[in-house]
Amino acid sequence: MKAYELLAAFKANGPTAPPTVYRALDALVQVGLAHRLPSLNAYIACRHDGVAHAAVFLICDECRSTEEIQGPAKAILEQVRANSAFQVSDVAVEIRGRCAVCERRRSMDEPIPDWG
Repeated sequence: MKAYELLAAFKANGPTAPPTVYRALDALVQVGLAHRLPSLNAYIACRHDGVAHAAVFLICDECRSTEEIQGPAKAILEQVRANSAFQVSDVAVEIRGRCAVCERRRSMDEPIPDWG
């Protein structure tokens, strides 16, 4: 979800300012309960319960679904650490393409949502 989508969702519970939502999201990212997806300017709940890891995301370009998976990011991070003095603060690999549902729709000539 994007921060402003969260603002709209919580609007019924009283006014909430954007900085409050961003601070809460940043705190969730810091403790490992959420990830920020820079290419979507959005956040997603972490599926690894606060365990430190290098995240890999599959992002559908058609329906915008996002899935966190186990992937090669950990090996990439270990290689960077072993071969350079670069101090890594965060790793998130975003893989873009088409999810199975959209692929099935495409093969059956069903309409695909237009996200603008």
